[in-house]
Amino acid sequence: MSTLTELAAQLGHALQQQSAQVTTAESCTGGGIAEAITRVAGSSAWFEAGFVTYSNRQKSSQLHVPEHLFSEVGAVSREVVEAMTRGAQAASGARYAVAVSGVAGPGGGSPEKPVGTVWLAWACDDERYSRRFQFDGDRQAVREQSVKAALVGLIRLATGENPIEG
Repeated sequence: MSTLTELAAQLGHALQQQSAQVTTAESCTGGGIAEAITRVAGSSAWFEAGFVTYSNRQKSSQLHVPEHLFSEVGAVSREVVEAMTRGAQAASGARYAVAVSGVAGPGGGSPEKPVGTVWLAWACDDERYSRRFQFDGDRQAVREQSVKAALVGLIRLATGENPIEG
């Protein structure tokens, strides 16, 4: 098994202990978190739904992210990923959620949000945690590091730890 598959299996074990489900809301990873999770046989017992909302329009349409956030703070922000977790939880009924939005590159970066800037948010019920990452490497490397960080944070949250520490 690959590292991502092993992490997904660990997540599944933790969620099965609680009879809980997880949902994903992804932008820059393009469904990579959901893909890693569904590599695990039996993941249908704990993976509820995955949303790939690449455009701002779809973040608002599918996940009910307030449109004003895009002009006020941008799609790659704490506020947007936290709103994405709320929308994914509401749409799926899952207890746990993870959301990601970032600048995977090679273009699209700015001085404030250079290539490799990624925001992740994790949620359990009404609790939300978010963290900004600055990943190195090309587009594939940024996306892979984002998926790994998303899974590690979910495992930490599902096992009673703070997902943004450690």
